[in-house]
Amino acid sequence: MKRQALVAALAALAVLAPASGALAQGYPERTVEVTVPSSPGATADMLGRVLAESFSQQLGQPFIVINKAAAAGTVGSAAVAQAKPDGYTLLHGAAFSLTVQPLTNTNVGYTHKSFEPICQTFKNDQVIVVRPDSPLKSVRDLIAAAKAKPGALNYGHPGIGTIPHLAMIELSRLAGVEFNQVPFKGPAEAVQMTLAGQLDFAAVPLPTAASSGLKMPALFAPARNPAIPDVPTMKEEGFDVAPLSVGALVAPAGLPADIARKLGEACRVAAQSDAYVRLAKNAFQPSDYYGDSAVLASNMEKDVAEKKRLLGSLGLLK
Repeated sequence: MKRQALVAALAALAVLAPASGALAQGYPERTVEVTVPSSPGATADMLGRVLAESFSQQLGQPFIVINKAAAAGTVGSAAVAQAKPDGYTLLHGAAFSLTVQPLTNTNVGYTHKSFEPICQTFKNDQVIVVRPDSPLKSVRDLIAAAKAKPGALNYGHPGIGTIPHLAMIELSRLAGVEFNQVPFKGPAEAVQMTLAGQLDFAAVPLPTAASSGLKMPALFAPARNPAIPDVPTMKEEGFDVAPLSVGALVAPAGLPADIARKLGEACRVAAQSDAYVRLAKNAFQPSDYYGDSAVLASNMEKDVAEKKRLLGSLGLLK
């Protein structure tokens, strides 16, 4: 009986193995939707479109980008988390929507475990920007002005719980000052309001700030960015604030491993293509912007741990 059971089990495995392989070989057989939970023109959107074009060429089916920009990325992220894990619904955007937002709002309908990491596609430094004619020339100027008039300085950021917002919370705490925050639906709006003189400064991702015409007193990053070597880091200014911010291509959790591997290989090729490298350079990306699924998974776990610590210390953890 034992021998019969063993033979039956081996036969079952023999049947399943070809089926699994055939799944990857046949994928994709139709259009794949890539949800970008940010506005057109944002870094995730522009890079996502180059990725999608490369995927279409490599895999022989259309990969189309669909923008769902709302609630700091949670609407689009939730839609993908709830989709069937068959490889035909993907998400490309800043990982904070997957890692941080569920920590501040348990009603988003997902956690970072709701997604299968495919690859890391970008790394964004955050930066403070001011008008060229602003008297606030440095971080020290900002701190001094905030101490002189607590709560009088108005700054914009891309939304509650975004990386620039959390960076400013940590800076405020370390410096012992109070700023008046003005949240927007995205970084472009914060930049526009700063240019118009409606805000004293803004905290936004570097790619958004780079072409804005605004001045950058300091960078939230572990080291200076080679593209803007004259801009000091917050650590150099006396405040060790450098939050992790990476871009992620993910699928709903439960994606078959063979399809995940196929997408991961396509992502590696796409992210190293001439078109993608040129765009990444124009978007002020560091040389290590790309990472495979293991790198992305590790950075997502690191992000959750770091933000839990920060949010817990501020009483914002849900």
